[in-house]
Amino acid sequence: MAELHSPAPARAGAKQWWGLAVLVTPSTLLFMMLTILFVAAPSLAQDLRPTGTQLLWILDIYGFVMAGFLVAMGVLGDRVGKRLLMVIGAIVFAAISVVASLTSDPALMIAWRALLGLGAAMMVPSTLGLIFVLFTDAKQRGVAIGVWAGGISAGVALGPLLSGLLLEVFGWQATFLVAVPIMALVAIGAPLLLPEHKDTTARIDLFSALLLVGGLLAIIYAIKRFAAQEPAGPSIGLIAAGVLIGLWFVIRQLRAERPLLDVRLFANRTVSGALAVFLLAAAALGGIYSLFTQYLQQVQGLSPLEAGFAILPAAAVLIVVSTLSPVFARRFRPGNVIAIGLLTQVIGYILFTQLDPGTGLALVIGSFVLTYPGVAPAMALTTDLVVGSVPPEKAGGASGLATTANDLGISLGIAVIGSIGIATYRSQITQLLPGGLPADATAAASRSIDGALTTAAELPGTLGGQLVTAAQQAFTSGLNAAAIVSAVIAAIAALVAATRLRHIRPTGHTQTEYETATH
Repeated sequence: MAELHSPAPARAGAKQWWGLAVLVTPSTLLFMMLTILFVAAPSLAQDLRPTGTQLLWILDIYGFVMAGFLVAMGVLGDRVGKRLLMVIGAIVFAAISVVASLTSDPALMIAWRALLGLGAAMMVPSTLGLIFVLFTDAKQRGVAIGVWAGGISAGVALGPLLSGLLLEVFGWQATFLVAVPIMALVAIGAPLLLPEHKDTTARIDLFSALLLVGGLLAIIYAIKRFAAQEPAGPSIGLIAAGVLIGLWFVIRQLRAERPLLDVRLFANRTVSGALAVFLLAAAALGGIYSLFTQYLQQVQGLSPLEAGFAILPAAAVLIVVSTLSPVFARRFRPGNVIAIGLLTQVIGYILFTQLDPGTGLALVIGSFVLTYPGVAPAMALTTDLVVGSVPPEKAGGASGLATTANDLGISLGIAVIGSIGIATYRSQITQLLPGGLPADATAAASRSIDGALTTAAELPGTLGGQLVTAAQQAFTSGLNAAAIVSAVIAAIAALVAATRLRHIRPTGHTQTEYETATH
């Protein structure tokens, strides 16, 4: 009797690869939006005059909302159609980008950035999900996912450079408007190049998503209140409320037949270890990244374009290390590869603690070149570690957890470590302010370095210069303090990687092969 063979998966053609371009391009842009305002922050602050806390909200609310709704929007895409939801998300993102570019009120800008995060959450799960639909051949699918992940890494890395280029020719408004033509291409190209895919049995639990976002924002708001030196009672109450909401979310997921977020996955040693490492590493970097770009402009005196190019060497090294990390993981244990990268980051953060307003630019750039690429092994290896450690039927949920950890980590870093920087600035500036300042100048300088520099330009004689010197010294002290916290966080992440992930062998090796290769 002749053997029966199941047909080989169909190989993708030109249309599928063009479809991949439609998926990767917006993904790169959506993750670029996590960092694109870092360089634009001083220009935006000069026009909108936000407080330091409001500026942090403008920078991080996008990532929090995006992370909180990613999984829910993935389920919604299954229900209504992945392609349809991606097109709707593109239209929403483009429309809100136009509105945000016309905004002159900081509170409204926070709201628009939150809605942009929601639009991004509508698109990202569909981009990954449709790759699985387009590419049925496992080898081609692996290449496609690698291109998609590389696009996301490049977006996070190159956001400040694009921002600098746009600010050189246009204003901060262009950092929003750049999304419009790309989203137009998505809205037009998706129906032409991408198949529709839906699962009518999918159940949407938006209430769980609201609990997740609500719990996060309550805790983050409390942290920012502490940084702003506001009364402690309400802040403690907000933290308690956030913790209770988070507990409600976890209980709801444990009781649900089809949970929005399968928290039981955290019982898997590899999943919990890899996600903890990535979350800590991204958080340590996120706060320093946002403060560093402001330091380059407001302390070192670089233009936005010069600041973007100052970051470029570190971004280039990050992309190279991200590419090489899977190669190293075939020879050495992935946990050790990640731990070495994080220990390199620790050294970089220690260098950041030594920066002052007079530090030479070469040392400043060198410190970031040492710091930034250290996150690359965690960034490159986490998704594969997480997805590869769970049964195939749970791969989608595990992938969603890894993507959420990326957004959430960067945003937590901006919020928590950025708040430490602001709190240090405010405590230092009160001691460094020159005598004879008008009350309104003192108030403006105490709020943020943007307010101090704007006010200094309006003061007569040497008083303005003294205020600039004081503000730059206070801001640098904030960066130094934030770097200490980031160094501790990165060191903890390295320890977790070396211990919790030590059981994972090099990829592609059995235990016998590995022992033979290393002895």
